[in-house]
Amino acid sequence: MRKWFGLFLVFCLMVLAACSSPGQGKTTEKHKKVTVVLDWTPNTNHTGLYVAKEKKYFQNEGLDVQIIQPGKTTAEQMVASKNADFGISYQEMVTQARTQNIPVISIAAIIQHNTSGFASPVAKNIKRPKDFEGKTYGAFGAPVEQQVIGSLMEKDHGDVKKVKFSNIGNMDYFTATKKGIDFAWIYYGWTGIEAELRGEKLNMLYLTDYSKDLDYYTPVIITSEHKAKQDPETVRAFMRAVAKGYRYAIEHPNEAADILIHAVPNLDPQLVKKSQAWLSPRYQAEAKEWGYQKKEVWENYARWMKEHKLLEGNFEAEKAFTNEFLPGGGK
Repeated sequence: MRKWFGLFLVFCLMVLAACSSPGQGKTTEKHKKVTVVLDWTPNTNHTGLYVAKEKKYFQNEGLDVQIIQPGKTTAEQMVASKNADFGISYQEMVTQARTQNIPVISIAAIIQHNTSGFASPVAKNIKRPKDFEGKTYGAFGAPVEQQVIGSLMEKDHGDVKKVKFSNIGNMDYFTATKKGIDFAWIYYGWTGIEAELRGEKLNMLYLTDYSKDLDYYTPVIITSEHKAKQDPETVRAFMRAVAKGYRYAIEHPNEAADILIHAVPNLDPQLVKKSQAWLSPRYQAEAKEWGYQKKEVWENYARWMKEHKLLEGNFEAEKAFTNEFLPGGGK
């Protein structure tokens, strides 16, 4: 009897050891499933997300993150309706959403300064806003376009009524300029870099060169008010991983570019590499930490929108964004 008891005890100890040994058996730990919806097709604005996934920063925070692309529904709508936990948006979209009682909140600025502007082939000789007169603009259909162009032209004694607006929808800049479009609104960090690689010289008029009010955060990471209030620990865990991903991209742009290329094989590797090198130092710029947002930036742009009749209703900047979920807590 003692013999059988001894054998049974040895067997139990062997099973216990097998279950507790590192790398043996299946882990009982479950990672919380989280979705983040992009604003557009994957590009270097999103590198930090892909780094966080590839380097297992999300996994180390107990998260199983799925990165998805938007369909017919915008990121703001998906996040507000709880069909996505997080999303990539823009300050202008969040500002408008807040005045329409869409409960989304910005929790990080991906890039510290607005890198967008109006690009045109050098041959068009558009060197200042007044030169937009008599030219055709390739519009994507938002009311803000005419107001932005008009405000820049007004400062340069130009007349926006002399600009022809032609809707190009999702047509890319290079196709549009071959079909009679003289200038279009682009992000230099992607389309501008692509122009360099194509050997197509641009004249670039950055919004920030003409108005501090137009130096808004674009893009930003958003979540819903409900998520922020009811599940703050998940939001903090997500942001710890994302911030680590972007810090890696800041410090290792070449390696980060490789991660994005591997995750999204249909991207042009040369474009990703050069874009990442251009964008990495601009993620954080002079901010105290990556993702940090200033109240004055939100207030300045909202004021500009109000002045140009693009914003109705009451906008409270302090409720539109927060730094509390950043690793440094915004301190």
